[in-house]
Amino acid sequence: MIQNDVSRRRLLGLGLGLGAAASLTLAGCGGGDSGSSGPAAGNGGKEYTGPKVDLKLWNGFTGGDGDIFKALVNQFNTEHKNIAVSVATYQWEDYYNKLPGAASSGNGPDIAVMHMDQLATFAARGVITELDDVAKTLELSEGDFAPTVWKGGLYNNKRYGIPLDMHPLGFYYNKAVMQKAGLDPNKPPTTKDEYVAALTELKKAGVQGFWVSPFQFTGGMTFYSLLNQWGGTLFDADVAKATFNSDPAVEACTWLVDMIKQGFSPANVGQDADYLAFKSNKNAFTWNGIWQINDLKKSPEVQWGVAPLPQIGSKPAAWANSHNFTIVKQRANDANKVSGAKVFINWLSEHSLDWAKGGQIPARKAVREGTEFKALPEISSLAPELEYAAFPPAAPGLGEVMTTFYNSFNEAALGKKSPKQALDDGVAKANKQLEDNRKKYGS
Repeated sequence: MIQNDVSRRRLLGLGLGLGAAASLTLAGCGGGDSGSSGPAAGNGGKEYTGPKVDLKLWNGFTGGDGDIFKALVNQFNTEHKNIAVSVATYQWEDYYNKLPGAASSGNGPDIAVMHMDQLATFAARGVITELDDVAKTLELSEGDFAPTVWKGGLYNNKRYGIPLDMHPLGFYYNKAVMQKAGLDPNKPPTTKDEYVAALTELKKAGVQGFWVSPFQFTGGMTFYSLLNQWGGTLFDADVAKATFNSDPAVEACTWLVDMIKQGFSPANVGQDADYLAFKSNKNAFTWNGIWQINDLKKSPEVQWGVAPLPQIGSKPAAWANSHNFTIVKQRANDANKVSGAKVFINWLSEHSLDWAKGGQIPARKAVREGTEFKALPEISSLAPELEYAAFPPAAPGLGEVMTTFYNSFNEAALGKKSPKQALDDGVAKANKQLEDNRKKYGS
């Protein structure tokens, strides 16, 4: 997602606090036929030869990425005379709140674009349908995608999403500020020692080079990445217990808090102030999403570069999320509409190179490895992160639990509690939320 507007930046990634909206059970899902005669004139997404169908598609692409997406839909409509896709665009927060009720009343879309972390919640409540037949018919497998992205479309061992892209956190470096401190602007730090050494030189030059935000965007996402780099996890394997107060998690959180204590970052950084300071040549490094690439391209006065996140811990890891295509269950199913929707999903997945230009890494391996994608230097430079991206687990109702995780980091970063106390308190609250989710979602 391109996030040219600061306020929209906060909506990307996790649909925090929106899980409750999806807790509405979809009454009448999978109901009777809507009057379509005979079996569907389709074969799982390869082609559709039936009568013309009109499909509604919902998404949250409200920035420049929305124009790119609509152009692709128009191209599809031109090439498929018997399928007409109309697009409705909402802010993501409104979108996830609106979808369950709209689907239940019969006014929902046929196709919905959904973040990976939302799939389990909407699948558990019967809002979206299984897509295993699409993957089988189109002969899609893990080998066609990065394993992390492919597995993210599963819930209870069934596929509910066909991945379109991946958007990770990247490492942005300000070349002018680096030069001010005598650093090589073309050699950003890649390890913990190099990172601290660079910050030390910047501090000598009077620059606080790495502003640690206490908010989810982007300090919480940075902590999320570092926790995984240190070998920690947010939850146990069954997502039954929170584990983000483990020794590796405390160590990662302490390292970030020490950035503030040691004067490498100012205290009490405001929302988005880290990114705005980067654009104003006040800091050297910022960890932010791939969606900032196109925004920075519109600021020619900023000399910048982007690279995968430095490896501060024992292994590489980076916060990431992914857009998936889903098919929404209807009160009255039309088999021809479902068949047409599958054709559209497959087509756009195959045409994800143009989508990449909007600031996304294509999920399809063949597209990522093509010369045209590699000709997008900034975006393709973050493609290696796909192999070790840290995605949220497939568990329903996880949004509110993730809010607790980010709030715990906020308390530590603002000095309200020690890292260990903040994370211990957060885990205690998260465990209660996870227990409530098991009762709510029956899993």
